Amino acid sequence: MERMLTTEEVAELLRIDAVTVRRLATRGELTAYRIAGEYRFTPTGVESFVESQRIKVDSAPGPDHPLAKFTKRAKKVMLLANEEAIHYNHKGVGTEHILLAIIDEGEGIGARALEHLQVKPGEVRAQIEKLHPAEEQPISQRQLGMTQQGKQCIELAVREAQSLGHHYLGTEHLLLGLLREEEVFAYQVLSSAGVTLEKTRELIKQLLAKQ
Repeated sequence: MERMLTTEEVAELLRIDAVTVRRLATRGELTAYRIAGEYRFTPTGVESFVESQRIKVDSAPGPDHPLAKFTKRAKKVMLLANEEAIHYNHKGVGTEHILLAIIDEGEGIGARALEHLQVKPGEVRAQIEKLHPAEEQPISQRQLGMTQQGKQCIELAVREAQSLGHHYLGTEHLLLGLLREEEVFAYQVLSSAGVTLEKTRELIKQLLAKQ
């Protein structure tokens, strides 16, 4: 019999907080067992969940492509973006979900830049809910593909990483990617908060220099 994992151990493995783990278990997205009033998980169940959260892209990048080198925080953002899309019963992961996920992640350069720019998380979510309200029909699948705008955002993030001479893709590049396409929901929300691509890029450079 496999060794059972605690909620805290799963949270550490997935780089998310324990509250999110319990929420996933309650929603049936992460297989859990109730033992003595506490959730317990099997390694196999956790691996199955991680596999189900893989974001689909049209073609796999080569090993030297920045897209193949997401940082741990950027990977967490993409996982959270998938959760956000499911939460609103949206059929694909778009720029609005990536923006919410950058804020949800809370510790990456992207989130720190938004905090410095005095972007208020509650206002961002409220605006996104107006621009793209929740659908009534629940989503049955747990692994969503990306919308065309979401894919474009990542490609633009790759270009930002390349222009900065970075050989990885971090939350800061995802944020810059959102600011390069004026027609998407994320750009509209950030623009209304006074956030610009140029200002954000310079701030990110400063934050990276202090690391």
